[in-house]
Amino acid sequence: MSGPNGRLISGTVAGVEGRDGRVQGVDELDSAGSDVEGWNGEAPLTLPAGDLWVFGYGSVMWRPGFAYEERQRAQLHGFRRALCVWSWWHRGSPDSPGLVLGLDRGGSCIGQAYRIAAGEAQAVAEYLYAREMVTPVYVPHLRTVRLAQGSVTALTFLVDREHPQYAGRLTPQQAANVVRHARGQSGANPDYLASTVEHLRDIGLKDAWLEATHALVAE
Repeated sequence: MSGPNGRLISGTVAGVEGRDGRVQGVDELDSAGSDVEGWNGEAPLTLPAGDLWVFGYGSVMWRPGFAYEERQRAQLHGFRRALCVWSWWHRGSPDSPGLVLGLDRGGSCIGQAYRIAAGEAQAVAEYLYAREMVTPVYVPHLRTVRLAQGSVTALTFLVDREHPQYAGRLTPQQAANVVRHARGQSGANPDYLASTVEHLRDIGLKDAWLEATHALVAE
């Protein structure tokens, strides 16, 4: 299925295939090698009628993997982009875990909002559930995001602070101390952070917290 501004790929989607054949996005969720089950195929929430908006804060912004009708810069209040999820496999190990992105409480986050045609909304939502909910540390929610003109309700994924993979609210220095030495099956944690910062810059976003962490890792 293709669209004017993106694409939804059946089977192997735009991401990284895990050991069990499921596909993981650039944020590299750590189900591989764990006892935690991913999305079970049941709808975790009721989608709004009509077109569906999706709010992306990480890899969905530069690798959406689905067709969309329009894309706009958007701001989510009450949550911020942060390295707040432990990576025990892809960017770290049980002995030396790494950190990957999540949306945590506090502050605000500038990202991208995608409008999905009503006829494709369910398929895109299910694609995102499979992609993002590889472990239950990421929970789907419907949240209000602000566009250039007006606000919309959008599907996004927030970190579960009760999940063992939640790393807590770290300072850039604390995060840098973790990232600097972590390495996993998908490569070094500093490379993941550098790639994330570069992708954000490419689409015109400079995340102060991530930029500060990246600078400290590079010292």
